Amino acid sequence: MTWTDRIAFFAPLDFAAVTLLIAGWLLIGWWIDRPSQKNPSVSNLMASYRREWMEQMVTRDPRIFDAQILASLRQGTAFFASTSMIAIGGTLAMIGNGDKISGIANELILASDPAFVWEIKLILIALLLTNAFLKFVWSNRLFGYTAVLVASVPNDITDPRAVPRSHQAAAVSITAARGFNRGLRSVYFALTTAAWLAGPVPLLCATVFTLGVIYRREFASVSRRILMDTQA
Repeated sequence: MTWTDRIAFFAPLDFAAVTLLIAGWLLIGWWIDRPSQKNPSVSNLMASYRREWMEQMVTRDPRIFDAQILASLRQGTAFFASTSMIAIGGTLAMIGNGDKISGIANELILASDPAFVWEIKLILIALLLTNAFLKFVWSNRLFGYTAVLVASVPNDITDPRAVPRSHQAAAVSITAARGFNRGLRSVYFALTTAAWLAGPVPLLCATVFTLGVIYRREFASVSRRILMDTQA
């Protein structure tokens, strides 16, 4: 069976659903990272708070509180990285048993698709989970760099290196948080892709739902209104 024959097992609606999934994933990420000044995202607002955090850190003595926050952030990224690794292993195990999975899946949704179709769907999930894993690992490392930079900030506020070094720490911390958020979005869309196992229409519905959830959390949530309150 050639690749042309295998691709024929997918309907045009399948390609439309996957295109919407990938385009939505990329576009919502771009919008969150580069919002307009009049309508900032939660991630963008938190970046400004991270800068302020590092400015306040310069005069804080001792800096145990800052070290505890960074340790907590690293634990969070490590947890999600390990969870993604387990999920990748489970997905690859399912791909390795494609014939059994296809038999069970076809019985559940009353379809007659070959194992190849289910394997492609699982591979897409695995790719999104892999991207999430790589983002979490890099984020964890960047938070480690931030901890080192914080430790290198001189305790003397009059030291000319103090403020510039704190700005470096803030910049690395913001980059780490951006990577973490991208990893979370990959997990969201990996879960969304699981809807494709039930067909292209469920995938379309799940993609629209996921995009709506992400948009609300970044641009229309209660937490965003709180962060926008500059009088607090």
